[in-house]
Amino acid sequence: MNPLKVLIVEDEPNARSGLAELVTGWGYRVETAKDGAEGLEKAVAWNPEILITDLKMPRVDGLQLIERLQDTDVKPVIVVVTAQGSIESAVDAMKLGAYDFVQKPIDPTRIKVILNNARRQRETDRELEVTRRQLRETGILGPMVGASPAMRKIFSMVEQIAPNNVSVLITGESGTGKELVARSLHQLSARGSKPFIAVNCAAIPETLIESEIFGHEKGAFTGAVERRAGCFELAEEGTLLLDEIGEMPIATQAKLLRLLEDHKLRRLGSKTESTIDVRVLAATNKDPETAVADGHLRGDLFYRLNVFNIHMPPLRDRKSDIRMIVESILADMNARHGKRVTGLTDELQERLHRYDWPGNVRELRNTIERAVILATEGELGVEHLPAGFGHAPLPSQAQAAMAAAQQQSVVLAVGTTVDEAEKQLIIRTLESTGGNKTRAAEVLQISLKTLHNKLKEYAEADGVEAESI
Repeated sequence: MNPLKVLIVEDEPNARSGLAELVTGWGYRVETAKDGAEGLEKAVAWNPEILITDLKMPRVDGLQLIERLQDTDVKPVIVVVTAQGSIESAVDAMKLGAYDFVQKPIDPTRIKVILNNARRQRETDRELEVTRRQLRETGILGPMVGASPAMRKIFSMVEQIAPNNVSVLITGESGTGKELVARSLHQLSARGSKPFIAVNCAAIPETLIESEIFGHEKGAFTGAVERRAGCFELAEEGTLLLDEIGEMPIATQAKLLRLLEDHKLRRLGSKTESTIDVRVLAATNKDPETAVADGHLRGDLFYRLNVFNIHMPPLRDRKSDIRMIVESILADMNARHGKRVTGLTDELQERLHRYDWPGNVRELRNTIERAVILATEGELGVEHLPAGFGHAPLPSQAQAAMAAAQQQSVVLAVGTTVDEAEKQLIIRTLESTGGNKTRAAEVLQISLKTLHNKLKEYAEADGVEAESI
């Protein structure tokens, strides 16, 4: 293979020549330019596969260079170089299409990793055209299915964002397919052949979350009987999805932010750091800006993760996709369970469209899987659904629980403490849901983990078992 062409645009002569010598030593063909204006001329004339550009330069700066390249036929993988404390500018560059960024002073190991990834990305870009044709013809993108305008918009965003090494915040209700978006972003990137690791921050006890994410050394804490790699190390060269990011403790969020900015990982109990190469995606079923305002999510971490935001619409807002989704689920379930289900009756199809699907695609999948197991073969009919299902649009479980809760009231005496008021509200809401903690958490708009922690506190204070509350 011919060596890739790399154009380096840097106004400082020593930095320019030093970086050129370094990159040339790794087997790339290198040209240099002293500012953005010269860089644009050389890019158009030489057509490099990779462009490394400083952001702060006279005449034409790095951001202007990236913008002007969009009006040309030159489409290099762009890596930006930024000074310490100028992460915001690097994020702006990535929104314009830059692949990645590196901070000054440049770490040779870091820039070499980025160039290797950029090389893989050039190969992946050619493969993406096949995926785009599949999308146009079938309405399928990776594991995601849909032909509605809302999903077409999602597919377009995923196609645009996937090749760039940017962080993405994926929002939407539970069950809408946020992890499927993350997997698609991973599969359609140069990292697609590397690990994809998903971790639910709400499901890990607060005392263990740092160990799970960053890893630990033997003896780092009581019970650490051996060295253990964390999620970042397991996802090396691949993608890490941090689901329910707002449930991560604030102290851990601070360490995560530092890792995202300098790409240095230190296990708990270790005295040394190592360079890490992982693309980080985050997801939440809550409004992230509200989480920031409430102090559950650091504002600087939100800014760093929210380079791009993809919001997954609820299934009730894209019911035209139900038939296509069901066909995909049936093919999977027939193969998985050895069944021969051929489709749905018109009556069942109509029932599915009338239902509001509070659990979104996850609930639809579970419903169809249950029906397939009962039917074995032929068409699925309404007789394969739970009794009373889908006769009319049904409110979500959270709405039903909230309506029940609104029929009751919590009377507080003057002088009641905030903690006691909170306790009464939680206990009465739990009573209104018949002891269903998941529904109670939805009504209270708190996480299930937070609800369990509150109940544990009350139990310990009252000297009873938590399950008795």
